[in-house]
Amino acid sequence: MLDTIAGLPIHPLIVHATVVIVPAAALAVALAALVPRFRRWAGIVPLGLSALAVILTPLSTQSGESLEERVGESDLVEAHAQLGDGLLKWVLLLFVGAALLYWVDWTAKRAARAGTTIAPTTGRRVLAVAAIVVALVASLGTTVQVVRIGHSGAQAAWSDVVDSTNPPAGEGDADSD
Repeated sequence: MLDTIAGLPIHPLIVHATVVIVPAAALAVALAALVPRFRRWAGIVPLGLSALAVILTPLSTQSGESLEERVGESDLVEAHAQLGDGLLKWVLLLFVGAALLYWVDWTAKRAARAGTTIAPTTGRRVLAVAAIVVALVASLGTTVQVVRIGHSGAQAAWSDVVDSTNPPAGEGDADSD
């Protein structure tokens, strides 16, 4: 299904969208967790970005599997694919954290609009703290996983090119004159 567009592999196109949206979602969710004023201002944006990340991640994985069939397997490609498979659980957790943060803020806004001051109960405090912890852990884990995937993908895509452009040992060294 996700193979090529006009004869070019679609994987790099989808991956570039993923590489922008997933870290943006992680940053937005982390800011929403740490800065209540940002959470109120951003509204549904962190939740929307994390939902988009959940959609893009399997598309990236599927298109990567199609590309892998075309270029053949190697140890570097296999390592990249395994790391890529691990991203979905992180973006799902990110989505859960964003949803919890949104719900906490939405219920507070709803109570304020109704003119009631709801005293924070222990349960509500625990939920708010849990939402913050989940959001921060997911933001960090997602970011680390994206960096690892990107690094392994760059190695898989460019290692042959870089190896062929490196001068042999001793050539090009400033001390070899």
